[in-house]
Amino acid sequence: MYFKFTFCPIILLLWASLSFAQNVNVVIHGAASIAKTDDNFVCVTLDWWPAEKCDYNQCPWGKAGILNLDLRYGALINAIKAFNHLRIKVGGSLQDNVVYKVGEVSSCPNFMKREDGLFGFSQGCLSMERWDQLNRFFNHTGVKLTFGLNALFGRNESQTEKGLWIGDWQPQNTRDFMQYTISKGYKVDSYEFGNQLSGSGMGAKVDAKQYGKDVIVLKNLVKELYAHPETQPKVLGPGGFYEEKWFNTFLEVSGQGIVDGLTHHIYNLGPGDDPNMMNKILDPSYLNQVSQTYKGVSDVVNKFRPQLGAWVSESGGALNDGSKDVSRTFVDGFWYLDQMGMASTYDQKVFCRQALIGGNYGLLNATTFVPNPDYYGALLWHRLMGSTVLAVTKESDPDLRVYAHCAKKKPGVSLIFINLSKDRSFNITLSNAKPGDAGKPNYEFVGKQNREEYHLRALTGDIKDDIVCLNDVPMVQTDSEDIPAMDPKLVDASTPISIAAQSIAYVTIRDFEAPACV
Repeated sequence: MYFKFTFCPIILLLWASLSFAQNVNVVIHGAASIAKTDDNFVCVTLDWWPAEKCDYNQCPWGKAGILNLDLRYGALINAIKAFNHLRIKVGGSLQDNVVYKVGEVSSCPNFMKREDGLFGFSQGCLSMERWDQLNRFFNHTGVKLTFGLNALFGRNESQTEKGLWIGDWQPQNTRDFMQYTISKGYKVDSYEFGNQLSGSGMGAKVDAKQYGKDVIVLKNLVKELYAHPETQPKVLGPGGFYEEKWFNTFLEVSGQGIVDGLTHHIYNLGPGDDPNMMNKILDPSYLNQVSQTYKGVSDVVNKFRPQLGAWVSESGGALNDGSKDVSRTFVDGFWYLDQMGMASTYDQKVFCRQALIGGNYGLLNATTFVPNPDYYGALLWHRLMGSTVLAVTKESDPDLRVYAHCAKKKPGVSLIFINLSKDRSFNITLSNAKPGDAGKPNYEFVGKQNREEYHLRALTGDIKDDIVCLNDVPMVQTDSEDIPAMDPKLVDASTPISIAAQSIAYVTIRDFEAPACV
């Protein structure tokens, strides 16, 4: 799948120029930050699903699961290396069905379809040979690793309440796994305890008090085995959907200093076969609804103050493998990048996309390893948007979404503009908010240095296209399977920032004076 376009078709440029242009002033409040993200905010997952995982009469995983993914492909290696230390979370629905073949565990079964099994599968196994292969791959590509642990080991399903797993978590298999990992010198940044066991659960659930007691056991185990604080992995949880009462109870039981990061999942687009998926993505009022979840999680964090704050440790947009007609196309970026922008304003430290590869929502095609459009949006975020988040206000037009951070490479600020409108472009002027006096007018910003602009559009103008253009150049891998150059367009600072209809743009302004970014 190697396309030899030099530029996007000229018809797209003509179409964009004919759209109605609206003037908008955007005010950047650069005096102080409103939130801080982790330096490795952009995160992706690798999942356990075998090829037999099917939904909606399709089986889109192929050989993209943790146990069968071919780690030798140059396209896969280059896609990860381009991030220069990408955070990857190994986990997913079947992680609480995975045993580690080490210590007392001698048999190593493959996942098999089983009607009465968790998510329709039998128990599976991670052999230490495969763990060795994965770690060589992680080390070679510079991955920052979060590993999702089996939090159901030793428990049994309740006979009286369907889906509820009871009894104490048994840590011996995890202890043996960690000891092996330490003996090999493998680096794990953090361990997440269980997957979607909180609240009503997904497939399985654990009582909040029981989970709180068990996570204390895990924390003590990590402290015991990793004696040096500087190399001690963080403990994360619960890695499930936010339910206020459950989250509060679990944190009250575990107490201060046990969970380093509070993790939760977001799938706000609903099931992957929803025929209304595109309309949801392009509806600003629908996109805004998830802010209530972010606010709820932020309130819990402010109450219990875990060291690392809140993480979105899994977010694929659409449930059950994503949408085959939407998730792999340009339009998905309106949801994905808006979610990262929104999450960052609510002080979420990390945002993990389900998945790097696999299903319909993979950033890479599951069979060709060719990047889907969202890959390029994520890579630009990682390269351009720093960890310091700034407040932005603008004239009320819900179709224009704007988020601002200090630039990752100083000096200056970086912004992302998301235009949901089908027939309107926006001409943006910027103002610098006057700190400390809301009654005085803001300063209109007049730059002296050229802006660095990165405009993302669908190749043909159809937002369901699976090829994205950056500054009118199609983003396709080179013959050597390298990620193509992603250079900015330098634009005269005296001109407005022009955002075409149904497009996304990153803009870095080096001479914008924001005290929070010094």
